[in-house]
Amino acid sequence: MSTDVLLHAKGVGKSFGGFTALAEIDIDLRPGERLGLIGPNGSGKSTFVNCISGDFAQHEGTVTLAGHSLNGLKPHRRARLGLARTFQLPQPFNSLSVLENVRVPLLFSGHAADATERAMACLEQVEMADKAQKLPKELTQVEQRRLELARAIALNPRLLIADEAMAGLSNAEVDQIIALLFKLNQAGAAIIMIEHIMRAVTAFSERLVVFVAGRKIADGIPRDVLALEEVEGAYLGKQ
Repeated sequence: MSTDVLLHAKGVGKSFGGFTALAEIDIDLRPGERLGLIGPNGSGKSTFVNCISGDFAQHEGTVTLAGHSLNGLKPHRRARLGLARTFQLPQPFNSLSVLENVRVPLLFSGHAADATERAMACLEQVEMADKAQKLPKELTQVEQRRLELARAIALNPRLLIADEAMAGLSNAEVDQIIALLFKLNQAGAAIIMIEHIMRAVTAFSERLVVFVAGRKIADGIPRDVLALEEVEGAYLGKQ
């Protein structure tokens, strides 16, 4: 494995009873790379993310981050190694303010002394500093997505997985999130974008991976991947 590899996933698979949700997935990601992960509903994208992030700590194959094995580690231990993720549906602590929501991961990672300062810096990154004292229920949908990103980047991750961070947003709001992800990437984070909004994926990704029925069927430059017959047939609906 090259020393230039940040994330190394080899032979990753996951079954639920007799159903194989994911099989023999190999993916390497370089530091600072922007990777788009697409596929039909049920193709295994979320299962793969859950395997890497620790929600499914037990699975087939191996996963390493910057040379550290992630196999069997709880999500909070993976976060301390530099892996962060957002969720398809934002999951804030509804009784806590926006600022307190971002303070939580910092407090649990040993940054109590400067948690407030660091949390405010994260909110500034996502252009939410003026909402610091509001409750999550007072936020718009795009602001809740920004809060989700602020919580994910609180620990300055090496790898950020953005899992459908634009679902349900307007075109203008999608553009705002794309711009924010570019900003985080320029600050040094590698990003895996899982998204059904194709214009967002193609605008952001420098590399595209396609899953179908739990298997990787394509991996390469977006325009080349989207031109493949098997991708057009299985994902884009062309015959």
